[in-house]
Amino acid sequence: MDLQEQEPKVFVHSGKVSKILGKSILISLDKNIQCESCSVKGACGVSNSKTKEIEIPNTDGSFKINEPVKVTLKKSLGQTAVFWAYIFPFLLMLLTLIIASAIFTEWIAGLLSLLVLVPYYASVYAFRNYFRKTFRISVLRI
Repeated sequence: MDLQEQEPKVFVHSGKVSKILGKSILISLDKNIQCESCSVKGACGVSNSKTKEIEIPNTDGSFKINEPVKVTLKKSLGQTAVFWAYIFPFLLMLLTLIIASAIFTEWIAGLLSLLVLVPYYASVYAFRNYFRKTFRISVLRI
């Protein structure tokens, strides 16, 4: 098997710099035709719309508005992001529902399983800088 037959190890989206916001840039991603054949396109926010904007740190300050760029993210990081955004909260909610239904009535167990998401997403928000460092997105000039 040669390198062309192997599945790429990064997600690549083309786009252009739409705004410069101090030490970060806002990139408008084009609709990617590779999304049509992707197995996780239902869980990805990029494939749901024609254009999507993401904010990326601009450390060197050399990008210009309307400059065409390619945005890359390692597939392993994409799968990790799906885990923390969708799978883990679902498992947390399900586990809370199972445990709480053994102790409380159904409506209280259901309410607790929903309320457990509040501290979860609050902690995700509190660790947002950690997640920004972990899920590093690369920007390449075309």
